[in-house]
Amino acid sequence: MARGMANGSDNLLSAVLPLLKLLCLTVIGLILAHPRIQIVPRATFKLLSKLVFALFLPCLIFVHLGQSVTLNDVLLWWFVPVNVLITTATGCFLGYIVALICRPPPQFFRFTIIMSGFGNTGNLPIAIVGSVCHGSDNPFGPDCHRTGIAYVSFAQWVAVILVYTFVYHMMEPPMEYYEIVSEENEIEEELISNISRPLLHEAEWPGMVDKETAHSKTPFIARVFTSISGSSQNTFPDIDFSEEGGVAAGPSSPKSLRCLAEPKVVRRIRVVAEQTPIQHILQPPTIASLLALIVGMVPVFKDFVFGYDAPLSFITDSLDILAGAVVPSVMLILGGMLAEGPNDSALGTRTTIGIIVARLLVLPLIGIGVVALANKLHLLIEGDQMYRFVLLLQYTTPSAILLGAIASLRNYAVKEASALLFWQHICAVVSLSVYIVIYFKLVSYV
Repeated sequence: MARGMANGSDNLLSAVLPLLKLLCLTVIGLILAHPRIQIVPRATFKLLSKLVFALFLPCLIFVHLGQSVTLNDVLLWWFVPVNVLITTATGCFLGYIVALICRPPPQFFRFTIIMSGFGNTGNLPIAIVGSVCHGSDNPFGPDCHRTGIAYVSFAQWVAVILVYTFVYHMMEPPMEYYEIVSEENEIEEELISNISRPLLHEAEWPGMVDKETAHSKTPFIARVFTSISGSSQNTFPDIDFSEEGGVAAGPSSPKSLRCLAEPKVVRRIRVVAEQTPIQHILQPPTIASLLALIVGMVPVFKDFVFGYDAPLSFITDSLDILAGAVVPSVMLILGGMLAEGPNDSALGTRTTIGIIVARLLVLPLIGIGVVALANKLHLLIEGDQMYRFVLLLQYTTPSAILLGAIASLRNYAVKEASALLFWQHICAVVSLSVYIVIYFKLVSYV
């Protein structure tokens, strides 16, 4: 009995200590960036964020994913990206229930759904895995860090595609509440935002806010499909479906003939697809993932790059040194973001609490059921506890910080996203601690 109590206390300590380490790093970042102290200015945190995004994180992904993955592994790991889709779909369903029960302002109905559905599947899970595997007494074995980072990285490409398709269009400003801003005001707002843009907009995906298009801040899909029903919107200029790429098609051109042959609905779907910024998915972390998969799946490339005797081992060792900066940098940036505090929000206290409960308390419980069912159906790798831990972790993280940047890009619920992300990350300290303790006990049984 005494031995059982000792093992229980050891499991509790090994589950809580990693989060305490991350919390210490976050508090240091918060102190450094606090407006009253401001030892480190906001511009420095933005520069650090760009270094993480463009250098440290790609190095981490390439070294650990490329070293771990093989062609057989790609076939065995298929449930990791599928689990991201399940997580997002389940979270959106919970968000829909929250929106029905809590009744947020009508303009924030879709916002409530997407903030409940899309979690942090990148930087925060990597930081948690890195902290959990930091000690030699971790419960996942000597390859804990390498395999954990590989599993998290393998799911990132699905999350990126979701961001630039589903999330991008879900965060479109509602047509009924959209206000036309004069060109002079837009220029003035742009100048102000470049000077004093919150760290939230640059914390996870630097430069996203700058990828503005002609229709990114307008209810483009609503404008396209409203014309089908015959209703007119006097405040918006009509979209010319006969022009593509800004050049009018002649009456005998192939594009004109294609438009004549296409049904109206199909034509409008094509126009929306052309305005979806899917080309932006090729960012440094995504490119690093693709390179790691290519090198890892081809044995000749892998032997040339990875291993003690590999000709390019000195390069991978250098990249590994740079990769070590990811976890402290990510947590310092998170602390700097939290130091800015929550903005005023028109979302309402009841809806804010509803989203936090759905995302941080209810969704992890559903995740335990999903992973247990997948294990019972023999869909998971036998005996791999880290594999199960990463799957469970995908249900447990707060909403992605990236949603703040998308809100700014789409000019939709910017203050509400900032306030909600602030309170979610504050509450996540408690929820993550509780669920990681539970996961440590479950992974040996699930």
